[in-house]
Amino acid sequence: MPQQNNGLLRAFWAVTLLALAAAVAVLIAYTPDEATMGPVQKIFYLHLPLAINTFLACLLVFVASIGYLWQRSVWWDDLAVAGAKVAVLLCSGVLITGMIWGKSAWGLWWTWSPRLTFSLMLWLLYVVYLTVRASVESGQRRAVVGAVYGITAFLDVPLVWLSARLMPDIHPSSITLSGEMKLTLALWFLPVTLMTFGLIIARFRLNRIIRDTTDETQRGFEPVNLHVSEGIA
Repeated sequence: MPQQNNGLLRAFWAVTLLALAAAVAVLIAYTPDEATMGPVQKIFYLHLPLAINTFLACLLVFVASIGYLWQRSVWWDDLAVAGAKVAVLLCSGVLITGMIWGKSAWGLWWTWSPRLTFSLMLWLLYVVYLTVRASVESGQRRAVVGAVYGITAFLDVPLVWLSARLMPDIHPSSITLSGEMKLTLALWFLPVTLMTFGLIIARFRLNRIIRDTTDETQRGFEPVNLHVSEGIA
């Protein structure tokens, strides 16, 4: 069974890498340059899928946190942690690609617009989530604190999504794309989404292994009761 799972994982990552290679090839050879920004605009095809998958990873933390509070199963806790770590990774990519795009489009690496501010807050919220968890020693308390925090942190996701649509913002709420650009964008969603789920699954499996190993170690060091006869001083 483990060998079969390893084979499936290898096939999954092979498909993911092939999809990524195809997306890069299409981006270079097929997708036209945007008239105003030129070639640097092509970072948008990575930026948007990263952003959407960041939201999906945050949603996973939200759902898994509710699942833990409902069932008190460590399975949900391990899933929430996996989602949070991938969310931080993806959100870092969103911020970096956004800064590169912003420098070309607006002449600024950063500006405190609503969309950018809420995006930075989202990154900070999940970094703090992981930091707070690491500071709590009790496993059960750590899971409860993480679950409550994971539910609360998700409130920033709709703020990121709606900020550019409901508030004045330098960040565009929508972008007009040609047919070739739309096809490229759709194609880039495939490898980024596959990579997101692959990283979450890999991190979740590692969490389970670490937890099982820790539990076995703790069981191996359970205190032994020594009975001393009353006649011995």
